Amino acid sequence: MVRQVRPLSRAAAGALLATALATTLAGPAQAAGTATGPATTGPATTTGAALADAAAAASAALARKVPKKTLPAGVDITGQGLAEPLRLRATAHPVEVVAVVDQVSWLGPTGAAQGPKPADLGPKYTVVVLVGEIATQTYDLYPLAKGGPRVYRPAKQPDPARKEKAGWFLGRLSMSETLRTVGVPLERQVDTVSGGVGGGERVLPDDSLNPAGDIDEALDELQRLLLLNVGVMLVITLGLAGIALLIRRRTR
Repeated sequence: MVRQVRPLSRAAAGALLATALATTLAGPAQAAGTATGPATTGPATTTGAALADAAAAASAALARKVPKKTLPAGVDITGQGLAEPLRLRATAHPVEVVAVVDQVSWLGPTGAAQGPKPADLGPKYTVVVLVGEIATQTYDLYPLAKGGPRVYRPAKQPDPARKEKAGWFLGRLSMSETLRTVGVPLERQVDTVSGGVGGGERVLPDDSLNPAGDIDEALDELQRLLLLNVGVMLVITLGLAGIALLIRRRTR
């Protein structure tokens, strides 16, 4: 990034310097033209025009080098349970738009050639990403697929300039909850929370944690173990006593 900024800074400084020189030289040339009329078409005017052209060219080059990142303006979601498309726009629902786009923005250039069996995919929801009101990207999301959420990216995209390869990807574990929170009719999934790329963080239900019950169970196990040890010791002691008594009788 620093290496890219330095040439841009140099170009900007050169453009400013050229503009200043052009302005400085153009001033006397205009004054001379006012006093003498047509005699103003001299070297000073030619030099000022050349510098002005150079400044304009430098400014145009600088404008071409500065990247202009266009953020998605919204998403349209269609699928099972939605009577009409769910239209989310960044002007009214910025958080929801960012959350949905985050489900597909990390996909790599290539995915798996084949996905799960159709019977294992579950409901499908098609997400279309828009720039302005123009559709540019489309993805098929399967939040309830067996083995984890899946994303399918078709090779044919709404924007002809986008050359994508069709492929299947593992989705985020948070896909179902993300779609549910933005308005897709899905049941609440209590075993997932938001996570990183291609995954998430699994949590346990609150009622599964019972410290008191775990301690009681551990104490019961310890008591049974102690009783078993005492029983084994008694059996060994009685056996040794019987052997000793038998040996004593035979030696009399």
